[in-house]
Amino acid sequence: MIPCDAAAVHAVLLHTGGSGLVPRGTRAQVFNRIFEVFLILGVAVGVVVLGYMGLKAYQYRRGADHDHDDVERPQLGELPKGSEGGGKLFVSFGMSAVIVVSLISWTYLTLLYVEDPGSTAADPEAIEVEVVGGQFSWTFIYPNGHESDVLRAPTDTDVHLVVSSRDVFHNFGIPELRVKSDAIPGQTTETWFVADEPGRYQAHCYELCGSGHSYMDAQVVIMEEDAFEAWYANTSAPNGSAGDGGAETNASVSTTIDRVAAPAGVGA
Repeated sequence: MIPCDAAAVHAVLLHTGGSGLVPRGTRAQVFNRIFEVFLILGVAVGVVVLGYMGLKAYQYRRGADHDHDDVERPQLGELPKGSEGGGKLFVSFGMSAVIVVSLISWTYLTLLYVEDPGSTAADPEAIEVEVVGGQFSWTFIYPNGHESDVLRAPTDTDVHLVVSSRDVFHNFGIPELRVKSDAIPGQTTETWFVADEPGRYQAHCYELCGSGHSYMDAQVVIMEEDAFEAWYANTSAPNGSAGDGGAETNASVSTTIDRVAAPAGVGA
């Protein structure tokens, strides 16, 4: 594992979520913040629109106990009066434009941080894992050369993924960790994630890549840092003797793939 020196300010912001205007933190935290902002604004706009509509419906209601002479109802085809030369319309459109532009700018700045793999570079504890897609499985290659079909990573650590493909277009994604990146033959794409708690997740391929596409999954195991370091210390390159048993974990999936995929299309 990369040396565990003291984390910089970036690491503090990364694991606490930050407190500035543009949210910082894990990918899940950032996307949750974006969802919350859109939800709050959507509810606020809905309350204003529906409230104004309800007010006018009540004001212009018909009923035996309502004095029609007290209310000057608009007539069909009648131009609105008292608009002060379009001032209300200008203010309404101006406020809407400011809100929309501000929301777009804020979201763009937030996504710049989320989609920038270099945002993990300041953390000396970060680890880098190569993700290689192939019909119809994923291979994870660690800095020491160890290969596995199970992605293992420690908690509270920047995990930098370098994604590529050895045959056709794939797309690597872990929905619970808000990770998604293209796997393109002859090219590499980069992404990152941080997991807060130990657990098991499922990685999927999100690019239709052949007859075994629906079986192109992989396990993602998030471990406590001490447990991960102990496991990593016992791994080696493919020609070594140590391993993690990942192939046994996905044996049933591989068997199913063999039945549905073309013989020349299966790789591990």
